[in-house]
Amino acid sequence: MGIWILNGTTVDANNVQAKKHILVENDKIAQVLDAVEGSAPQTEGHEVIDAAGKLVTPGFIDMHVHLREPGFEHKENIATGTRSAARGGFTTIACMPNTRPVIDTVETVNYILDKAATEGVVRVLPYGTITKNELGRELTDFAALKEAGVIGYTDDGVGVQSAQMMKDAMALAASIGMPIIAHCEDDTLVVGAPVSEGSFAKKHGLKGIPNESEAIHVGRDVLLAEATGVHYHVCHVSTEQSVRLIRHAKQFGIKVTAEVCPHHLVLSDEDIPGLDANWKMNPPLRTPRDVQAVIEGLEDGTIDIIVTDHAPHSEEEKEKGMMLAPFGILGFETAFNLLYTKFVLTGKWTLGFLVDRMTKKPADVFGLPYGTLNVGSIADITIVDLETEREVLKEEIVSRSKNTPFIGWKLKGWPVVTIASGKIVYS
Repeated sequence: MGIWILNGTTVDANNVQAKKHILVENDKIAQVLDAVEGSAPQTEGHEVIDAAGKLVTPGFIDMHVHLREPGFEHKENIATGTRSAARGGFTTIACMPNTRPVIDTVETVNYILDKAATEGVVRVLPYGTITKNELGRELTDFAALKEAGVIGYTDDGVGVQSAQMMKDAMALAASIGMPIIAHCEDDTLVVGAPVSEGSFAKKHGLKGIPNESEAIHVGRDVLLAEATGVHYHVCHVSTEQSVRLIRHAKQFGIKVTAEVCPHHLVLSDEDIPGLDANWKMNPPLRTPRDVQAVIEGLEDGTIDIIVTDHAPHSEEEKEKGMMLAPFGILGFETAFNLLYTKFVLTGKWTLGFLVDRMTKKPADVFGLPYGTLNVGSIADITIVDLETEREVLKEEIVSRSKNTPFIGWKLKGWPVVTIASGKIVYS
């Protein structure tokens, strides 16, 4: 039995909106028809979803997430993480390899893919590590990991400290047509610092993480990417200096792409209300000047895509306070609604711009066959209620963890139906 989605409103990157009827059969989009007033397709024998007054988009794509399995299942697992993603409207997610064991062997890749196939509800694409055990000492077997199904290589969670190691990694990845995805952080500048170097750190007498800890690696790596010809992708850009360096690299034709998280677009260190570790993340919340820089970077194309960096942690861990709690906040269930409320409803962005940066653009950056509503494409579809305002409630969060600073925020733009590969996975 197929699914007819009737009378939904679609939008493209140019913000052209149109009413459409969409037929899903098996795992593909079989028909897309103009929804003409007073006419409807034959729907007998099909499930029908009335999407009148709702936005219908390609399923959201998140290229930076933490599912915590294997090793940290008390925080999240593939089953709970993919359900949380589905609630947020995501149909394709790329999981970071800083699990235990890390994703540095074919066996661990197979474990992730098998678990995702049997227990997950959305598509899971694993990254492999750049170095064995993320220790920065020895490269993993890139070719074997590619064959097993990884989509790129990253030591996310730690920066690769050795320039020679990063250059060797880039050269090897380039030789087999794969990207390097970099967590940019110079360890010598961040030891013992829980928040950004800024007004909050000064007020509370905390050591701060300086902007240059991120930007030094960005600058180093774009030069190495130029030398090796690799596709180099910068994780969770958060500083004005990083934006400047990426913009400069793109102007010189270096193959660099970049991502930004909703929290770095919406919050600065001046918004942190106190020593609540649900506001502790890495990269940390930066200054208002940095927030403006990453917004402008996304708007002018310096930063290509939006990701969540969904990073669940247990309440016990977060209750240890700013100094001892782990870095990271949830992302899936507040990504689209947060940005829709803060940027689209205020007239700063078009709806088409936001949808494009969460669907087609990530697919284009990573060469994935998703992110469109074309006939014949995989039926990954998200239906969004743009009108109803709802509060972010802790008890409604689907993730196994609850670590988010957005509890109590009132937002519009809530996904109401998520269809992944032709199956309804959230409603």
